[in-house]
Amino acid sequence: MARGLADVWRLARLCALRPGGRLGIALFAAIFALGLAGIQVTIRLISWTNDFYSALQRLDVPAATHQIGIFFLLVAVSASLHLAAAWLRKLLQLRWRRTLTEASLDAWLAGRAYWHLRERSGEGLDNPDQRIAEDCQVFVHRLTTEALELMTNLVALWSYVAILWSLSTFPLSLAVIGLDLSVPRYMVWAAPVYVALATGMTHWLGRPLIGLNAGQQKAEADFRFALARLRENGEQVAFARGEAAERRLFDARFAAIAANWRQLMNRDLVLGLFTRPYMQTVLRIPMFLALPAFLAGRLTFGGLMQIASAFQNVVTTLSWFIFSYRDLAELFASARRLCGFLDACAEANGPGDPAAVRDGPLDLEDLRVATPDGRTLFVLPRLTVAAGETVWLRAPSGHGKSTLSRVLAGLRGVEGRVVLPPGRFVFLPQQAYGPIGTIADAVAYPAPRSSVGDGPIAAALACFGLSRLSTPEGLDRDLHKAGLSGGEMQRLALARLLVQRPDWAVLDEATSALDAEAEAEVLATLRRMLPDAGLILIAHRAPTAIGPLRRIDLPAPCPDDAVAAARQAFAADDVKARLTRALSVAPGARRRIDGLS
Repeated sequence: MARGLADVWRLARLCALRPGGRLGIALFAAIFALGLAGIQVTIRLISWTNDFYSALQRLDVPAATHQIGIFFLLVAVSASLHLAAAWLRKLLQLRWRRTLTEASLDAWLAGRAYWHLRERSGEGLDNPDQRIAEDCQVFVHRLTTEALELMTNLVALWSYVAILWSLSTFPLSLAVIGLDLSVPRYMVWAAPVYVALATGMTHWLGRPLIGLNAGQQKAEADFRFALARLRENGEQVAFARGEAAERRLFDARFAAIAANWRQLMNRDLVLGLFTRPYMQTVLRIPMFLALPAFLAGRLTFGGLMQIASAFQNVVTTLSWFIFSYRDLAELFASARRLCGFLDACAEANGPGDPAAVRDGPLDLEDLRVATPDGRTLFVLPRLTVAAGETVWLRAPSGHGKSTLSRVLAGLRGVEGRVVLPPGRFVFLPQQAYGPIGTIADAVAYPAPRSSVGDGPIAAALACFGLSRLSTPEGLDRDLHKAGLSGGEMQRLALARLLVQRPDWAVLDEATSALDAEAEAEVLATLRRMLPDAGLILIAHRAPTAIGPLRRIDLPAPCPDDAVAAARQAFAADDVKARLTRALSVAPGARRRIDGLS
């Protein structure tokens, strides 16, 4: 419970204190003020109860008719206050949800946390889309509802207790059970004792709901994600005839939903066995408790109804925790997931772009490239690429070519020195990314289409053989409905380079979907259109028709003990001989010496 309260407080401060959420504090105060006004109406209704039923007891028709008119007036005022507060609460929810969503998006995108969190779902950091889209909405809705009710009820409680105190002037005699004692103002003391026992029972029975609600949210999100994956990759599944496999996945994900739902419904049943009778009796218990005083002649009928109404308001106000337990469980579950997500994003911020940036060539020295689990892929003693140069990095599959591109992009930390020249770097991976939007939006990405203009976009498409898309109608076509092949998507990504006109471009198998003739054509066009850009091509086959080209064979994977020995050898005299002996612990060590040298 303490952790849940801490999480709720942290997110509430985030909602209220960020620049976009500060106006929400004024809205919160206005809703609270309307709630206080509603309390005054309720107090007046308690007084009205005595006046109305006393008039009925006296058979005073004019007074009873007058009280009926007052009743409808009070109801109109109460309804107006409620509707105004509800409207302002929805406005507050929208504002604070936007604020919390923006904070979550900032955390997810900062330091490319979205990329670094991809492989951490096993730690509970699942479905960031669900946390941002759904948990933010659930948290803000529950916070603005439950927090306002709690604050209003605290103020109302003092008012209702004061009224009950003034009305409960009679004691309760315990002579009926053989005790010569009496409890003064017993109606006041009975309310908190009654509710305290019920609250403890409710929490004991309903405590598992917090974890079950969190589990249900995760299971629902996992199922939606699997459905979205099929929608995004429908063609690959259709080619593989993988409908049965996808159905097995869907069935397994839904089975998780059903299993957690059964636990949730069973726990709801257990809790409901207590709370449902409590809710149905709480409105009658006050009258039963006050009945002895009425039968003893210490209360009029109107007084009985008035004190019963006051006691009822005290008990229902104190019972807020019981009535709201399920909503509080949902609030704490969403807060726990959001705080875990924000903490994970803060911890997952990657190494960022290499700090060393200065005039001159791109320079890598004593670079150890490793997998995320620390396994060494290769050691690169030195690599220098001059501005405007074209370099072809070659290595067998699985030897770290793509990992090296991630190092240059600042996505992967390394041991060694990385010095980047000034200017803009653009990276094109093998799988061309297509954002949501039109063809023109995809070519302009990540800049907005309006900042580029349709003319340069159409020209870039035409340069890479996509003239059919360069018409006004083609530019406005939805990218994901255009039916582009893998090769056409790679051509579109290359067209993006002409729009961005970078100083450096790293192409990681960015033309692998094209045949040799088409690849030579697009590379020749790329070099012609970007004559001064430095090009680093990572590919299995030799690029052609791109002009002067320097080939660099990346070293083969090297065990960590051989890496350490190699570094010692480099620091000593007779480097070639010592390095040969150091690398003899690894198979094929002679073949790696040229790469390391």
